[in-house]
Amino acid sequence: MADQVSSEPTPRDEENDTKLQPSQTHQGREGEDGNPSDLTNSISNKSIAETLPLGHEILFVGTVCCAQFMTQSGLGQCLGILRVIGDDFGLTNPGELSWLIAAYSLTVGSFIILAGRFGDLYGYKKMLIIGFLWFSLWSMISGLAVYSNHVLFNFARALQGIGPAICLPNGLALLGSVYAPGPRKAMVFALFGATAPGGAVIGSLFAGLFAELAWWPWAFWSFSIALAGIAAIGSIVIPNPPRKISKPKMSLRNHLTELDLLGGLCGVTALVLINFAWNQAGVVGWSKAYVYVCLILGILFVPVFFFIEVRVSTAPLIPFEALNSDVAFVLGCVACGWSSFGIWVYYLWQFFEILREDSPLLAVAHVCPVAVIGALASVTTGILLGRLRPAWVMMIALTAFTVGIILVATAPMDQIYWGQTFFCTLIIPWGMDMSFPAATLILSNAVSKEHQGVAASLVNTVVNYSISLSLGFAGTIASHVERGGRTPADVLLGYRGAWYMGIGLAGFGLFLSVVFVMKGYWSDRRVQSQSARDEKPSR
Repeated sequence: MADQVSSEPTPRDEENDTKLQPSQTHQGREGEDGNPSDLTNSISNKSIAETLPLGHEILFVGTVCCAQFMTQSGLGQCLGILRVIGDDFGLTNPGELSWLIAAYSLTVGSFIILAGRFGDLYGYKKMLIIGFLWFSLWSMISGLAVYSNHVLFNFARALQGIGPAICLPNGLALLGSVYAPGPRKAMVFALFGATAPGGAVIGSLFAGLFAELAWWPWAFWSFSIALAGIAAIGSIVIPNPPRKISKPKMSLRNHLTELDLLGGLCGVTALVLINFAWNQAGVVGWSKAYVYVCLILGILFVPVFFFIEVRVSTAPLIPFEALNSDVAFVLGCVACGWSSFGIWVYYLWQFFEILREDSPLLAVAHVCPVAVIGALASVTTGILLGRLRPAWVMMIALTAFTVGIILVATAPMDQIYWGQTFFCTLIIPWGMDMSFPAATLILSNAVSKEHQGVAASLVNTVVNYSISLSLGFAGTIASHVERGGRTPADVLLGYRGAWYMGIGLAGFGLFLSVVFVMKGYWSDRRVQSQSARDEKPSR
């Protein structure tokens, strides 16, 4: 794709015009604080990661993959002991409990695009380390909230989510920048996705252990210590590209222009307000005026954001030249699939702990197949992406999302675990770990090197925001159909109402993926027909 070109040249544009000489092989543009947008070798076409010793490369990839692993651990650590935390804060309303999860996913999904731009401008490695440290700080404060109330806990969880919002796009952008397109890059992206289910299970496991053997805040305090350690390791093992050629120092105005803070503020405001309205409606209902006001304001900010990005900003957050119909199909499929996953995982955990009366540790044991199958699915996806169209991979993923949520939505309350609930944990990971690497790889290859942070942020924004928003939708449905939740049968009715909505979302995503596959073959056929017509006169 062509790079975004503004109407007036900036120092960054001048830098982009600088060509590497043969003697500068393997030199990128990032120095101590620069942008790693040209980390690949311009002469030999061999990426910097491939020049590292194997052990160093493994440590580098492993540290970057911790961005995904710890993000999902942050989700799982609260999901696994949701009732324990709720009891400590005196929370019983399902809507209030869901906020303990949604507050985290809300900021993860809302701040990713802006965080990706910071990485594009100031350096992916630097922002990744900052993200780990921010994540660590607010994880510590989340645990300390036990001495206060659930309001502080939700506030800390929301700010905790900004940490992975910084880590995810910049971690993926590092991988996208240091690996040249090919099977090796596809496998690395698949490994990044493979850590997601394992992270959620491990986070839930340790949270359950601390809740059973010590005190639940230690789940957050130990998590904070681990994140600080990862930041320290990352500062050593993540390679530093050579210093960039000196360039004029950017003015404050140029910095603000490059960051597109006005567009970012409008976009984040729209996402937060819409998400808040839907999730809060599950707590207080739609009778409160402020819920409607937040939703309306959020919707109004959406066209303002696009107006700023298209007509005002000279450096828009979203590279619109890369957003073709294929990218739109991919993001639509990801949104539907991961929305259904958010509903599946939240209500499955409640199903285990409330209706089947499992302990947090037993619930972890019940979902642990997700980690094993997820890793297998990711490796398989890395292989398939080199042999199949990404559209086929996406269709298989959406099929897994649909079948998995149907199984749990129709599972009887008194059925043994080895029935439908076990098999749904074997199927859902194929949806997660096939859709995420495929979507990330498609967008990474679709945009220029300097927009790798934005490409990574788009996929992660859709994934995490869809999870949070879908919980708001599902909570509203569950509260209206559970008839007050006075009996287990009523509670199950609410859960199934939420799951049925998830089936609809996954089914629509499956429909989109089928259209995506057909569109690819139709495009190929049209190109072949055009080529045949072009060759005919010459004969």
